Amino acid sequence: MANILVTGMGIISALGNNVDENLKSLINNSSGIAPLRYLRTSHTNFPVGEVKMSNEEMIALLNIIENKPTIRTALMGMLAVREALQNANLIQFTNSKLKIEKSKIENKKIAFISGTTVGGMDMSEQFYIDFLENDTRNAYISTHDCGTCTEMIADYFGIFSQVDTISTACSSAANAIVLGAELLKSGCADLVVAGGSECITKFHLNGFNTLMILDREPCRPFDASRAGLNLGEGAAYIVMERDDNICVTKEKKSRNCKNPKPQIVLSGYANTCDAYHQTASSPDGEGAYLAMIKALEKAKLKPKDIDYINAHGTGTTNNDVSEGTAIMRLFGDRIPHVSSTKSFTGHTTSAAGCVETVISILALQNNFIPVNLNFLEKIPELSFTPAMNQKPTKPLLHVLNNSFGFGGNDTSLIFSKITAK
Repeated sequence: MANILVTGMGIISALGNNVDENLKSLINNSSGIAPLRYLRTSHTNFPVGEVKMSNEEMIALLNIIENKPTIRTALMGMLAVREALQNANLIQFTNSKLKIEKSKIENKKIAFISGTTVGGMDMSEQFYIDFLENDTRNAYISTHDCGTCTEMIADYFGIFSQVDTISTACSSAANAIVLGAELLKSGCADLVVAGGSECITKFHLNGFNTLMILDREPCRPFDASRAGLNLGEGAAYIVMERDDNICVTKEKKSRNCKNPKPQIVLSGYANTCDAYHQTASSPDGEGAYLAMIKALEKAKLKPKDIDYINAHGTGTTNNDVSEGTAIMRLFGDRIPHVSSTKSFTGHTTSAAGCVETVISILALQNNFIPVNLNFLEKIPELSFTPAMNQKPTKPLLHVLNNSFGFGGNDTSLIFSKITAK
């Protein structure tokens, strides 16, 4: 059975506009949570993890023609996909011009799988009152749909033979990665770009506020005083390929032989659904437990092999106890380092599964533990405290990344470090 290797990645989040900037913020324990700046809303009292660029600035970076209807979710997605493809040595982008390395993708089935929930709602929610009487904004009606957002990103590059949208709330991007891996293993695709993109909208903000799970202070995942989440936004994508498509030995010649990659393998993954409640996690963490143990089984690993868990860790009363209970059930008295990086980025909802995948891979590549910012006091129901020290007790080899969505749609991914032989 072929291994699924990660050969490129790209990210834009509240921590920075590319992989290097995100890594620097993580190493420096510098959170991206700040007061609202770009979203037009009266609820300015909620801190958020916004991408630190306006739509106009992103349009300029992407060299998109003036007056073309655009949405923030797609713009962030284009930037993250562009970086991932560059990182995988599949495109070049210089002097505002995109150059596809056609010799490296000729006759290849390339799939683009993107997770999102709001799609183009950031624009349609601004203009919906006008649509009946003002025809000048009708172009934004068609940008509302989640699938349209994915197609806008794909059309920017023009290299994909298959385009799919996943919308499973906060596990969307993680499930995009799962689907991408299955396409590669089945031979339906030779190369996959998978991940997710999501911008903050009034719909998001009002919806989570109605659920009474927004914190008016920087969020405190796994802390006894946690009071809710901070919304975030961003986009992240990884390039995945089978190991028979790239160079993994000195003798085997293939397109990536000149790169110091591959370094990371998607060794395990699983999706479960406990269907406990529309918006709440089950108290016993059954769905989370099943997702984690099934991912371990697919990876042929034992719980003791996991060196770090990038937890879903939303900072809500319900989630952190539920996930923590599942972690204790699976790992017993040998719980690895655990932290939630939503205290850095905010909860990027549908994009979270890949935003935190990139963070997990950075942790593997650079051998550090992203700390659990703002933690002060242990949750009484849990036996462990989250990581507050970047230095791991041993070199990181296997990282577990959890993403749990509304309705109990839970996904766990395992990434492992490999070396070229």
